[in-house]
Amino acid sequence: MSLLEVIALHAADAERAEAGGADRIELLGTMDDDGLSPEPRNVDKTRRATSIQIRPMVRLRAGFGTDGGEVTRLKGLIAAYQDAGADGVVLGFLNGVNRVDLEVVGELVGDGSFPWTFHRAIDHCLDTDQAWRDVRTLPGLTQVLTAGSVRGVEQGLEGLLRRAKSDPEVAKLVMAGGGLRPEHVPWLVRSGVRAFHIGSPARPGGSFKAYVDSELVDSWRDLIDTEVAHARRAQ
Repeated sequence: MSLLEVIALHAADAERAEAGGADRIELLGTMDDDGLSPEPRNVDKTRRATSIQIRPMVRLRAGFGTDGGEVTRLKGLIAAYQDAGADGVVLGFLNGVNRVDLEVVGELVGDGSFPWTFHRAIDHCLDTDQAWRDVRTLPGLTQVLTAGSVRGVEQGLEGLLRRAKSDPEVAKLVMAGGGLRPEHVPWLVRSGVRAFHIGSPARPGGSFKAYVDSELVDSWRDLIDTEVAHARRAQ
């Protein structure tokens, strides 16, 4: 099994992503500050337009920090997303020393009754090995969106491959994204990675001013499926 997730900003993006063969969308309200939360009504409209999985972003401001007052608001937002038909959420918060904020994230995900993704905040941790140990203690986690580097997959690929090869359970959690290019996919698949995330590569000219293009999504779907099939035959 493989997973292709596409960034969507609205229902029209989601429809096009589904038509191209995406399994899931990460729904954002805006690309400002690398992606902020959508309004619950956007989730509702998107749910009505598509049958694939929807994971909205839970992030209200720049950076990866938050505070007690905002946590209450974020919990309400997660509940509203679930009521609107979201299948899970995307989140990730760090504390003042750039470690995973286990207290905040733990409060948000609760007992793990819904699936969620820890996003690229993990690439901003000072000690990524510790960060991986921390996130794996949290219930309900199904993916970690990572480029292996703050600067993107091109710079983080070697480390990402080492991490995935070192532990099959980690490989199952890795969702490679952040500057992902087609030539990275074969290497990642061979290391055991089966989940991939694209944003600008799903749009004409790589611009978020353009809608998701179903043919571009389909080209990624075909690439991933082909490489996974090759990997299976090689086993």
